[in-house]
Amino acid sequence: MGRVTSDTTATDAAAQHAPEPPGAPPVWQRRLRRFGLPARPQTDVRARLVPAFPEPSGRLWAVFGAGPEAAARLTRWSGWLGPLLVALFAGVLRFWNLGSPRKVIFDETYYPKDAWSLLQYGYEGTWAKNANDALVGHPPQLLLSPEHSYVVHPPMGKWLIAVGEGLFGMNPFGWRFMVALLGTLSVLLVCRIGRRLMRSTALGCLAGALLAVDGLHFVMSRTALLDLIVMFWVVAAFGCLLVDRDRTRARLAGALPVGPGGVPLPDEGVGGRLRLGWRPWRIAAGLCLGLATATKWNGLYYLAAFALMAVLWDVAARRTAGARHPFRSALRRDVLPAFGATVVVALATYLASWSGWIATKGGYYRDWTTSPEGRTGHWTWLPDWLRSLWHYQTEVYSFHTGLTTPHAYQSNPWSWLVLGRPVSYFYEDPKAGQDGCTAAEGCAREVLALGTPLLWWAACFALLYVLYRWLFKRDWRAGAIVCGVAAGYLPWFLYQERTIFLFYAVVFVPFLCLALAMLIGALIGPPGSTERRRTIGAVGAGVLVLLIAWNFIYFYPLYTGMPIPKSAWHHRMWFDTWV
Repeated sequence: MGRVTSDTTATDAAAQHAPEPPGAPPVWQRRLRRFGLPARPQTDVRARLVPAFPEPSGRLWAVFGAGPEAAARLTRWSGWLGPLLVALFAGVLRFWNLGSPRKVIFDETYYPKDAWSLLQYGYEGTWAKNANDALVGHPPQLLLSPEHSYVVHPPMGKWLIAVGEGLFGMNPFGWRFMVALLGTLSVLLVCRIGRRLMRSTALGCLAGALLAVDGLHFVMSRTALLDLIVMFWVVAAFGCLLVDRDRTRARLAGALPVGPGGVPLPDEGVGGRLRLGWRPWRIAAGLCLGLATATKWNGLYYLAAFALMAVLWDVAARRTAGARHPFRSALRRDVLPAFGATVVVALATYLASWSGWIATKGGYYRDWTTSPEGRTGHWTWLPDWLRSLWHYQTEVYSFHTGLTTPHAYQSNPWSWLVLGRPVSYFYEDPKAGQDGCTAAEGCAREVLALGTPLLWWAACFALLYVLYRWLFKRDWRAGAIVCGVAAGYLPWFLYQERTIFLFYAVVFVPFLCLALAMLIGALIGPPGSTERRRTIGAVGAGVLVLLIAWNFIYFYPLYTGMPIPKSAWHHRMWFDTWV
């Protein structure tokens, strides 16, 4: 009897020290199962690495009278047809009467004029004090001189604005054209990103449609400022990283050995040592992040956040594929290539954006190295243009961190998500018979950078939901959305004394829309829910979406500068801080 006990003890000890099979759950999870924690359902490793898109149904097209073959064809095309239709809707909204107001509004006093100067000289020249009125006069006048001026943002966004000016002239439509185009394309990108992220064409199109009717994104798409351009490149980089993630995981899945019954098995050699090879989509993401940073420096936060997120995705992929030490494997094989594909490519892109300033001799600080201060120091062996550029960047950094001049529309980032203090870009109060005003009481014309209130307030709950999904359900999709919001939002809390504005938040609006689409998908109910549950969820989700659309229509006059009666304008000022 004692011998049996001794053998059993030895067997148990050997089992405790035996290596765990690939893909086995952690020890702490196995211990918690003694207290009732349910085990995760075992799925095909290949399916866990690359979840398949659900097979779409052709019932919707059949309802509209399409035959079986036509319904099947339209169903196959729905992954592109739906997003393109949503983008077309967004484009019509953004390009309709784009040249109105025919004024230089808010910070258009800077960037369109700098863009035109880049076309003429390759650097930012100097405009006369009355240049704004002259630009929209009859006839318009361009009061520009080649004397350099001091600017505090990199040139990439202004070069893009200059494309529209080169095509359509130095007028409101011309300087807003490229921003409107990028705003429209960003809706298409969000549709496709949402589809890939949530494996649902319907939810992807919903996320894009929400972005199309967000007031802040709409106003910024119709104004020649830089922040929407940053947003476009950030969203493009996010989409590139998603494609890279799927392709990398597919490569790992394809290399896994197949066990009995044709089921792929986790493998230490594949998960821990397989080299992931050429990754052009990650390089494309680095290029996009470089273009974002070359437009405004807040793109740097996305560069850091997305580069870290991409490496963590590699760690998770290697763990799923069977790596025993996924962090160590990623550190050895993935971190250095990821750094090159993102940070190095982004830095090269940033430097290339300054080529006009480098190639000419008239830009601000271009000849700094010829000054007494520039001829001294420890870095005189570097090229003159590089030392001058570095000095310029340090001066710009000092400007940005020291900008504390009070402004009537500045706001604290704590108030952004609830739209505490929107920014008025343009305001006039024409009398009856002037500028289209037909109200005896007089009218108001305003362009107000205000997000669609119901969308933003619903997005606050959506953020709580995706945080829950990320922290407690370990849903990587929710974590990616949280990363997109956090990188565009949290850094502004470091500059509590700086003069900052609500419209900076446009950079993370697409991620708010993705979060809300994910929440709406949860409201509708997961596959397999009862018909009653799905019906109630769909009705509730439909009511929410319709209310958001109505809210956008209600505030539409304030987004476009349409003349409305003064009383109607007051009714739309829901809070005193909006005035």
